[in-house]
Amino acid sequence: MRPIAIHLPQFHPIPENDEWWGKGFTEWTNVTKAKPLFKGHYQPHLPADLGFYDLRLPEARQAQADLAREYGIYGFCYYHYWFNGRRILERPFQEIFESGKPDFPFMLCWANENWTRRWDGGDETVLLEQSYSKEDAYNHIKYLINVFKDDRYIKINGKPVFAFYRSTIIPNLSEYLSIFREEAAKENMELYLCRFESFGIGGKEASKEFNAAIEFQPFSYMFGEFINIKSLEYSRNLKERVINKLLKHIGFQEKVKNKIFEYYNRVDYDAYIDFVLKNYKHPTDYRRYPCVTPGWDNTARRKNKSFLFKENNPQKFGEWTSFHKNNFIPYSDEENLVFVNAWNEWAEGNHLEPCRKWGLQFLEAFETNIK
Repeated sequence: MRPIAIHLPQFHPIPENDEWWGKGFTEWTNVTKAKPLFKGHYQPHLPADLGFYDLRLPEARQAQADLAREYGIYGFCYYHYWFNGRRILERPFQEIFESGKPDFPFMLCWANENWTRRWDGGDETVLLEQSYSKEDAYNHIKYLINVFKDDRYIKINGKPVFAFYRSTIIPNLSEYLSIFREEAAKENMELYLCRFESFGIGGKEASKEFNAAIEFQPFSYMFGEFINIKSLEYSRNLKERVINKLLKHIGFQEKVKNKIFEYYNRVDYDAYIDFVLKNYKHPTDYRRYPCVTPGWDNTARRKNKSFLFKENNPQKFGEWTSFHKNNFIPYSDEENLVFVNAWNEWAEGNHLEPCRKWGLQFLEAFETNIK
């Protein structure tokens, strides 16, 4: 297998973030401000071995690649932010591309969403809007083709692998992808286009325009099924009429709301993985690459509106990794990808990079079980 870890580049200041969030803002700004919401809640997540790095530094980028390679990661999938020709957070990757260092395989995923204030619990104010047109598709693929020619770029049978984060929100998807493929063909290049499968949208129909889908854990179709079962259990255990009566009583209102929030937004990590291992089915009618996650806790971004896994741990993560190692059958010799979400999503609490609580244990569990 070729394990690929999703990589976030927002660990350096940029003018846009200075304007929107305050001078010097980076992902570390939120990470260090996080506080525990309940007894035993692990926050803040603080880095250990690699420290509070700045991705403008080539030494920091090299240290990430060296550590990933040491523990069995084949390459990184960098988020690529393209807004109608305007790129954001592009410096770390652009310097990797232009310098040739680190010598470590990579691919790109277009994070094609609007940037709003919602990501940190704010409102829906649009900071950068994403729109789609033929002209944009031509400009976009022309930039990407140069990147795809890099010897380090991850390929399947010579085809560069490129992913779309939210393919279903592109209104003219077929046209957009056709332009990508046609322009690449002019360079004697065939593309291997993928979509991240998340937000409950999956299956053959959603993926028919693509060579393959990539699971985006924890928000895959499996998570939707898991939450539906939890909802049924909750409805049986706490009747609606009791909830309504309590909500009308001002003394109980906040307590009941907090209890409901806790039930739906604090999910047991072991229970979710047990559910996945028991019910997981590799599709037979389309290609889909599996994904694992070491955890999730976006308290650093969304504070008391966060979603989190309780008690995530290296042992269970290793069990999940082992499951895919033993059960996923590659579609061909090079269609052997497995993804990890994520390498360094510190503000979302899902990072393979060592933290002060667990050190190298998640990396060690991954390496042991992916071999």
